[in-house]
Amino acid sequence: MPDVERYDVLVVGSGEAGKYVAWTMAAAGHRTAVIERRFIGGSCPNVACLPSKNMIHSAKVKALAARGSAFGLNGGAISTDMVAVQRRKRTMVEDLIDVHRRRYEASGVELIMGSARFVAPRTVEVHREGDDTRVIAGERVFLNVGTRASLPDVPGMADVVPMTHVEALDLERVPEHLVVLGGGYVGLELAQAMRRFGSKVTVIERNAQLARREDPDVGAALLELFRDEGIDVLLQTEVRQVGGRSGQGIRVRAVGANGEQTVEATDLLVAAGRMPNTHDLGADLAGVELDARGYVKVNERLETTAPSVWALGDCAGSPQFTHVAFDDFRIVRDNLNGGNRSTRDRLVPFCMFTDPELARVGLNESEAKERRIAHRIARLPMAAVLRTRTTSEPRGFLKMLIDDESSRILGFTVFGAGASELVATVQTAMLGDLPFTALRDALFTHPTAAEGLTLLLANVASPAATRR
Repeated sequence: MPDVERYDVLVVGSGEAGKYVAWTMAAAGHRTAVIERRFIGGSCPNVACLPSKNMIHSAKVKALAARGSAFGLNGGAISTDMVAVQRRKRTMVEDLIDVHRRRYEASGVELIMGSARFVAPRTVEVHREGDDTRVIAGERVFLNVGTRASLPDVPGMADVVPMTHVEALDLERVPEHLVVLGGGYVGLELAQAMRRFGSKVTVIERNAQLARREDPDVGAALLELFRDEGIDVLLQTEVRQVGGRSGQGIRVRAVGANGEQTVEATDLLVAAGRMPNTHDLGADLAGVELDARGYVKVNERLETTAPSVWALGDCAGSPQFTHVAFDDFRIVRDNLNGGNRSTRDRLVPFCMFTDPELARVGLNESEAKERRIAHRIARLPMAAVLRTRTTSEPRGFLKMLIDDESSRILGFTVFGAGASELVATVQTAMLGDLPFTALRDALFTHPTAAEGLTLLLANVASPAATRR
């Protein structure tokens, strides 16, 4: 075995949490190494959040251009140049990676490209293609190995070689007919984008609605949107077998409410969940326990079962968002500096970047009913928000849940243009523990989306009225 190289801090994975841990520790004078298997900066700037939103925006621009006559603009037919779409995306990614490289160099962190596997407590063996194996130990170890797309256990799936989001976001052609397995974030965002680029698209979802964790009215609104855009949606449909090869021709045999059917298409995209990248980590050799699904077991301070080893981000079972991974970093950083922060009771917002967007923070109706929390509901169509009249984007609605006793905001859902920004306003009020009346009586700029909050809350029923 090679000699053990010793560092103060060893970070496995350079994703959102890992890179900030490394940069912060190095700035504090600790000798720090980061081991990254493939993507400098993790999946977000390379193959997930930012690249997907880049391509989604290209698709939106095309959709707007196709509606040019509605805005008084005259033009010819609009077509998609996927090579150019990819060029724009790759330029962005290359710029982001360059920013990361320069940050590593400036911080003094040693960035090591290779695959890490534990061989002893707080000690990993690093395999690098075409180079010698290194053994590296850290006084403190931080795991940030992330997750990957999982493939459902369906006969024929492996032979079809379906796309995940990684391959779909690198396409230089428009699929003739794309089948998307999964009606969650990734599946819906990419289904709509590919449809707008020119693909025929079929979405297959085994649950009764799209975005199954949301209220039924949200699922219904998404379904209406997709059908209006010409996307075929098969709900409550189980895939029983697939055949062919993605990119050349596929067959999907499925069973749903109308019996068995076979969907023939050219391409298959699987967006049916994720699994942690811990299968080859050798966690047992480090005393790091995993749960039944393979996620690293952590406490509320993100400490693992091994001394001086932390896990952050997706692999620790945190909500799978970049902003949550960044907060994981802040929790660990502050606790190492004498703080007492935890992951308990975090107010986590999310947004699905369909067009229009879907965003939520706090509880939805289904969750409030399940917990038997007495609440009032305020609802407003986006068309009542005058800003949407100026942009011709009236689709959607706003909905707020208000606690009966305290008048605090329990949750806020918005399906509409600018939802990702609007939800932040309500989240700020919730973090400040403000009653809904603070937003109702606020003076917002006209005409903005935020102004819709005053309309939404203008006629909230009194607690007594909701109990009649």
